[in-house]
Amino acid sequence: MHEMSLMESVIEIVCDTAWQNGATRVKSVRLDVGVLSHVEPDALMFCYEAVRHGTIAEEATLEINRIAGEGWCLDCGKTVALEERFGACPDCGRHRVQMTAGDELKIRDMEVI
Repeated sequence: MHEMSLMESVIEIVCDTAWQNGATRVKSVRLDVGVLSHVEPDALMFCYEAVRHGTIAEEATLEINRIAGEGWCLDCGKTVALEERFGACPDCGRHRVQMTAGDELKIRDMEVI
């Protein structure tokens, strides 16, 4: 389960950033997770419960925002919705689509005290 190592890294970044900015506690964390990222939100939540204990984020809430898949079709010259990685353009059917959103995993923001 790669979500465990991902969440360990998220907690480490959150706690280090909070400490560097003089915070003593993290109240909330918001993540952006793309639907095409191969990261399962339920697994992230489960791992979050396991790795936050004993840190300054121990009582923090976690919110996961799902980011839709999107790409730029080189043939149509426009932004299109993507349902799968390397999928065809829903308008022209060609496979010359560069993914522009939906594969990210990033910390959007956090609230600290």
